[in-house]
Amino acid sequence: MNNITVIGAGTMGNGIAHVFAQNNFNVNLVDISAEALEKAVKTISKNLDRMVAKEKISESDKTATLNNLSTVTSIEEGVKDADLVVEAATENTDLKIKIFKQLDELCPEKTILSTNTSSISITKIASATNRPEKVIGMHFMNPVPVMKLVEVIKGYSTSAEVLEKIMSLSKNLGKVPVEVNDYPGFVANKILMPMINEAIITLYEGVAGVEEIDTVMKLGMAHPMGPLQLADFIGLDVCLAILRVLQDGFGNPKYAPCPLLVNMVTAGKLGIKSKEGFYQWSHGTKELIVSDSFK
Repeated sequence: MNNITVIGAGTMGNGIAHVFAQNNFNVNLVDISAEALEKAVKTISKNLDRMVAKEKISESDKTATLNNLSTVTSIEEGVKDADLVVEAATENTDLKIKIFKQLDELCPEKTILSTNTSSISITKIASATNRPEKVIGMHFMNPVPVMKLVEVIKGYSTSAEVLEKIMSLSKNLGKVPVEVNDYPGFVANKILMPMINEAIITLYEGVAGVEEIDTVMKLGMAHPMGPLQLADFIGLDVCLAILRVLQDGFGNPKYAPCPLLVNMVTAGKLGIKSKEGFYQWSHGTKELIVSDSFK
């Protein structure tokens, strides 16, 4: 597999495109927004500059990586030679099913279709295609160029051959793939999201403040980032969407999102992407100030 198409130029999409291009794959990054594609290439270039500054790669490595990357606004054009497609659109079931129907129609018969979904059923997504045996989950972690883990999720019909290819491909990217079965939230978010939700409930019930909760988890549990700061980093809308997938999938009230989380998302307080969540992020990640709402 040499020709990789990544659908979606957001945070995850540009990170996935970066990693494939850096490992000498030909990458088409597809998004309907030319502006989003331009922003993605700037982000990738900036991240490569950091790696050059840290002497992790050379200037020629950066040039080669960018030369391996093309941007396209047409899905049809972007997938016509694809060996593998990695879909990294918004975490929305209907949207992903719509995209996979398109991909199934437009991609060559050989193309493996993967999704970076963090919680949605691979089997359900695959059912929208005529090639369910070639549909698989590749759940990269954010930030993609840094984080080693890839959850590789096999749907009900995913073939053993496709699973083996994706496990091997992930290793070739310098990642550590972990094979996971297709249940809501998989492993990462089935464990992580209830913890984040419980941290929000702890704040909601007035047990402790934002910084206090995060400090307990960082210093007491050796987490590199507190759960509320991590929620801001992931996006509160994404956290809410995943909790709803877990709640619907398992029918268990323990996954019910905290009312505070629901209200914050409704108010547009989504974390870093909106510059305010549990913290204010007016100057990016370097200067975080606890939002006045929680003082």
